[in-house]
Amino acid sequence: MRPNLGPRVIFFGLRKGGAPVCGIAGLVRRSDEKAQADQVHSMCQTIVHRGPDDEGIYARGPVGLGMRRLSIIDLSGGHQPIHNEDQSVWVVFNGEIYNFLELRRELESRGHTFYTHSDTEVIVHLYEEMGSGCFTKLRGMFAVALYDERKKSLLLGRDRLGKKPLYYAEHQGRLYFGSEIKTILAVAPELAEVDPRGVLDFFYFGYILDPLSSFQKIRKLPAGHWVEFKNGTLGTAQPYWDVPAYGTYVPANEEECLRELESRLEDAVRIRLIADVPLGALLSGGVDSSIVVALMARHSSSPVKTFSIAFNSQRFSEGEHARKVAQRFATDHHELVVEADIEQTIHHLTGMLEEPFGDSSMIPTYHVSRMARKHVTVALSGDGGDELFAGYDRHVIAMNRKRFDGIPAWFGRAYRSHIHPLVPAGAYGRKFLWNGSLPASDRYLDSVSYLPGLHREQGLFSAEFADAAAKLPDPFEPGRAWHDRGPAQDSLSRLLYLDTKSYLNGDILVKVDRMSMATSLEMRAPLLDHKFVEFAASLSSDWKFRGGSRKYILKKLAERVGVPSEVIYRKKQGFTLPLDDWMRQGLKNDLLEILMEPRTTQRGYFRPAAVRRLVDEHIRGRRAHTGAVWCLLMFELWHRNFLEARGYNPQPPGMPFICPTDSASSRSIDARSSNARASNDRSHDVGNDGAERETVAEGRA
Repeated sequence: MRPNLGPRVIFFGLRKGGAPVCGIAGLVRRSDEKAQADQVHSMCQTIVHRGPDDEGIYARGPVGLGMRRLSIIDLSGGHQPIHNEDQSVWVVFNGEIYNFLELRRELESRGHTFYTHSDTEVIVHLYEEMGSGCFTKLRGMFAVALYDERKKSLLLGRDRLGKKPLYYAEHQGRLYFGSEIKTILAVAPELAEVDPRGVLDFFYFGYILDPLSSFQKIRKLPAGHWVEFKNGTLGTAQPYWDVPAYGTYVPANEEECLRELESRLEDAVRIRLIADVPLGALLSGGVDSSIVVALMARHSSSPVKTFSIAFNSQRFSEGEHARKVAQRFATDHHELVVEADIEQTIHHLTGMLEEPFGDSSMIPTYHVSRMARKHVTVALSGDGGDELFAGYDRHVIAMNRKRFDGIPAWFGRAYRSHIHPLVPAGAYGRKFLWNGSLPASDRYLDSVSYLPGLHREQGLFSAEFADAAAKLPDPFEPGRAWHDRGPAQDSLSRLLYLDTKSYLNGDILVKVDRMSMATSLEMRAPLLDHKFVEFAASLSSDWKFRGGSRKYILKKLAERVGVPSEVIYRKKQGFTLPLDDWMRQGLKNDLLEILMEPRTTQRGYFRPAAVRRLVDEHIRGRRAHTGAVWCLLMFELWHRNFLEARGYNPQPPGMPFICPTDSASSRSIDARSSNARASNDRSHDVGNDGAERETVAEGRA
């Protein structure tokens, strides 16, 4: 054991048992510089919501590591940073390692000594045994920063599917990293240069693909990768895992397939019930979350606490279906009714997110997370089922449009170059004809795009932005590579792999992490256990999409575990807002008028007349532009509530025509101030089924 060389680890704040959630941050300065604990503290203060009760800092030489505490396991010990026996290896870690007990036993048999009971400590000893190969042994969700004093190297690693975020930036010989971009900007605000490539990604998909971020010099570590910073040099991110080949397992019959599926998913659920704090589940009333609740109930000695969202609009509300599942498995059910007055929530969330984010389901996710956090510290969800088992409408549409595969490539190019530009912007069938003219990979990517400025929707953007964007890489290129060169041979498996690498990673898991972390709730997704993902991939497409039925074998599993059939075989709704209704009612006056303000139209990205036409068509019900209009609104509010409110320059390098405007308007400032002062008044009632009900009028929330 090496002697302690002085104060190396500093803890700030209170240590209350059961402190939820975790975030990490840190930096490596140049070799002739010294890392200051107060700098790392400043980084950590931007992510207090991820771990509000405990802070730990390692600061020695040029290296500083920091964390906000996650106390789900080993509540009284396990304070990070954590070190090895001779204190030469230090780690900060965000997430959960579900197989840490078996790893610990194995490491102890090899002579390693542990001083805590936490899952974090296995990482330092695994690193001693395997170096960067340690990540291949971890079963769970994680973002890891590990410093090796002997090698003078910092190793960053991220879990296989990307459940936990990890951003990093190299600048002037220094490295910065953190769970959120805010940690980096806290000590290096000069890095807040908007990345036009990230902006273009957002216009296309409503999110920004790895490894890009909204800022030019800040990157996301891709899921299933590690990267090393050593001797002042940042290496290239290296993959350690990918989805294996699709369709390699051939069950003898359906019973064998179901038995394997049930056993593997039940194991994934069971290991996620390990915690020293209360657990529950988010129950949407869909197949995936219902199966998770059913399997949780098998292993719970008391009623599972379940939480769901409902809307007054029955076209979008899944509350009735969630209640049926809750009754079937005798859960302690809680329901939240979200109403149309969402302006305050939107301002709050767009001020919190460092990147524009176009998935409107972040709003119900935020509210259901906030409700759940009143009762539990950890919640399980059904995320991942649609990407693994072909559950989206777009999968059905893509399979139906395979008939377009026979269109000659030359004819498609001719249509897009010479005919499409002549089709009026508001003409019926315009998008459909463009989509049908594309090759298979582009056809799918176009179908999930909102504002593809280099392709279908060039007319919406200003000539200046279109010219500048034409010099940027095509946002479709990563998707084409995943589709055409991934580990899949048949059409549907190619789409599922593409969704797993893009939409799941860039949208779904970002939404779940950021909205749950904003409320200090830890989310766990059994369907995204990497061993279960590997098994799901090994099943052929016929088990997932059969006779036009989506998620065929998963629905059979739902039957097997007792989910009511009327829940299983109803029309899929998805976890979405009734935005169409709200945009034509309250949002029309409260938020959509922002898109018409000179402050918005003068930025330089769009043709003002084209934006007015788009919004007008939608409000009048002539066209359904819900996703596109919502993305425009989120983009503008990100400018106002994050960039400008924090004093960052919204002008991307190389785009002088993008006009910075004055600081946030009194309207936006008033909205944020009101949100900060908002009361937590709620009205409660208990339904006939015994479920607790809670109604939130979001203007007061």
